[in-house]
Amino acid sequence: MRLLADAWRHGRLYVDGMDDQASVVDPDSPVYVYVQVADDIQARIKAGQLRPGARLPGERELADQYRIAYGTARRVIQELRDRGLAMTVASKGTFIVEPPVEG
Repeated sequence: MRLLADAWRHGRLYVDGMDDQASVVDPDSPVYVYVQVADDIQARIKAGQLRPGARLPGERELADQYRIAYGTARRVIQELRDRGLAMTVASKGTFIVEPPVEG
């Protein structure tokens, strides 16, 4: 939670560079669309493009950026939480957290 407080204090609340990510989604792939988007965001986290404390776009904006349905964007956020990569704070948004240690 400290990272979240630091992010608020230093104004790093929004993720830059997530303008139009529609090209990462392949609707013909056997992989669910929400998994494709969650995998893309996870790759951005691992690459250091999305750092702990960064705020993800809201569900509607995420849907617009990836050109996916709103319900699918909601499922992406749930998938990121299930993977331990994000946490949602009511009335504040969804934030990147320290990735779990792989072992």
